[in-house]
Amino acid sequence: MTAPSLQVLIPTYEDWDAAGALLARLDAALAPEGWRADVLVVDDCSVTPPGPRLVPAAPAALARVRTLRLRRNLGHQRAIALGLAVLADEGAALPVLVMDGDGEDDPTDALALLRRFTAEGGAKVVFAGRARRSEGLAFRAGYQAFKLVHRLLTGHRVRVGNFSVLPAAALGQLAVASETWNHYAAAVYKLRLPREVVPVARRARLAGASRMNTVDLVAHGLSAISVFGEAVGVRLVLACGAAGLLAGVGLALVALAPATAPAWLPWALAAALALSLQAACTAAAFVLLVLSGRGGATFLPARDHAFFHDAPRQVHPPAGPAA
Repeated sequence: MTAPSLQVLIPTYEDWDAAGALLARLDAALAPEGWRADVLVVDDCSVTPPGPRLVPAAPAALARVRTLRLRRNLGHQRAIALGLAVLADEGAALPVLVMDGDGEDDPTDALALLRRFTAEGGAKVVFAGRARRSEGLAFRAGYQAFKLVHRLLTGHRVRVGNFSVLPAAALGQLAVASETWNHYAAAVYKLRLPREVVPVARRARLAGASRMNTVDLVAHGLSAISVFGEAVGVRLVLACGAAGLLAGVGLALVALAPATAPAWLPWALAAALALSLQAACTAAAFVLLVLSGRGGATFLPARDHAFFHDAPRQVHPPAGPAA
């Protein structure tokens, strides 16, 4: 049997029909290109167990398929973090293809990522950049608002999601980064790993409906922002300080020419100055709290992952009897 040339990490929750269809399409896409894949499906504590149709019959490219069941539901970002830690522990020096289990990450687009990864000498993280989304108008409007807030607070544009190819060397770095526990893609940016972006369209789900509601989506966005906590705090300090400075200058100008200013203007400027200074002090305290937490015992996926999952279970090929 030809040894695998690629690892695939797929988080899923109660999405076994979509995951089965995804694996069938992944097998069909990889086989003609000569890729052999070792697949790890991270089961985020689904109530329903995976069915017998998870793996296509007689797969050509899927050398091995395993499931990793989490002991509690943690969300797909932490499911990815735990899967990465398990793969890092196993030590296979293979690139990792990370993709969602609902089929919105198209296996044919994975080939474009793998080609770019190979062209870059296997040394960079290659992300799928979202050139087009398939969601409704309300979601797209909210997503654009989030992108603006994210850019203002962190200084980074939102261009990518989970869909990516990761070098084996970067796998070890992410496994010892506490930021990976909150958001995989943001952790890659926070660690300043070399990266490239390949524009692809986001596809429709292969089966079922998304279980993420508005609260889940907002929490997901805040998790991405939280990875850049220091930068967010410093930017808020600078913005509030600048607002306070402008209010102070305005108040001084009004004091020099009181007769030409409306009666309400000095009070408004004084209130703006007080609020800006208070907000700047709060933001500074937040920054100091974040920076002081660097020395604390934070979650490290490589060290702590075993508490959260059972042993990987091999689905394909069927495991033989124990010796």
